[in-house]
Amino acid sequence: MIGLQPEWLRFVADGVGETARGRLTRTRSVFTGCGTSFHAAQTGGDAVQALEPVLRPERDADVLVCVSHEGTTRLTLEAAEGWNGPIWLVTGASESPLAGVADEVVVCAPELEDSWCHTASYTAAVAALAALRGEDVSWLPGAVAEVLAGPRLPVSEHERWLVAGAGRDWPTAQEAVLKLREGAHVAAEAHQTEQLLHGHLAAVDEHVRVFVLEGEGRAADRAREAAAALEELGAPVTLVSTRHPVVDIVPFQLLTVDLAEARGVDPDPIHRDDPRWARARAAYA
Repeated sequence: MIGLQPEWLRFVADGVGETARGRLTRTRSVFTGCGTSFHAAQTGGDAVQALEPVLRPERDADVLVCVSHEGTTRLTLEAAEGWNGPIWLVTGASESPLAGVADEVVVCAPELEDSWCHTASYTAAVAALAALRGEDVSWLPGAVAEVLAGPRLPVSEHERWLVAGAGRDWPTAQEAVLKLREGAHVAAEAHQTEQLLHGHLAAVDEHVRVFVLEGEGRAADRAREAAAALEELGAPVTLVSTRHPVVDIVPFQLLTVDLAEARGVDPDPIHRDDPRWARARAAYA
C-alpha cells in the first residue's frame, strides 16, 4: 500500500481536487476522527478527537467534518449523530453507517485499505482535506514518488523512539509514532517541539532514537535548538526537513516497514495476530 500512494493521490487530485476543491473555505468547520483518521483530521484545521464532541457537542463551527476510512468508527459515528448541523465525511467507502448520516460524502480512495496499519488511506485523506481547503494537490503524487525512490531513514536497535514537531508538522509527528507503535511494536512517543523543551528532556538520553521535524520560520528555529539540546544529551537525533503532511509521513512509513522486517514483525495486523492483543481489542467496541 505504501508503494501505491502516488496512484491513490492521483485519484484524489483527479477527483476531489477537480470537483470539490475549495468547498470548505466558505465554512467554519471542525474536524474529527479517531486514530490515524484523527491525525488526518488535524491537518484540516480545528480538530478534536471524536470522543470530545460526544462529550461536548456544542462547538463554534457550522460544519462537522468526519474522517473515517471505512465509515464505521463507533465514536466518530456518535459524534456525527450528536451534531446539530451539516456533516461532511471524508472516507474510502461510499456507503457506510457514517455515510448514512452525512450530508456530503467525499470518497478519497479507490478502494478500502486491507492493512490495519493504514498508510495510503491516511495520505489520501490528508490530500482530500487539503483540496477541500483550496490547495492544489496535483504535485503530491510526484513528490511522494520521489520520496519512495529516495534514501530511507536508518533502522536501529533502539527500544525507545521519539518524534517531535510543531505547527503543520504536529499531526505528522503523531502519525509517525502511531505507525512505529502499530507496525513495529516499539515504544515510541510524540512531543510538540516546545513541550519537549519544557521538561520532557529529563527522560531522554542516548538510548532514545529521536527525529525532529524541522518545519519553517520560528518552528524551524526551535526545531534546531531542540536538536542541539538532544545532541548534548547524547541522543541520536535527526533533523528532518518537511514540505507537506502527505509527503513528510512517507519516510516514517518506510522506516516502520524496514524496522518491522528487521525485527521479524508483520506490520499489517498491528499486533492482533497475537492472542493477547486480539483479546485486548475484543474488550471494547
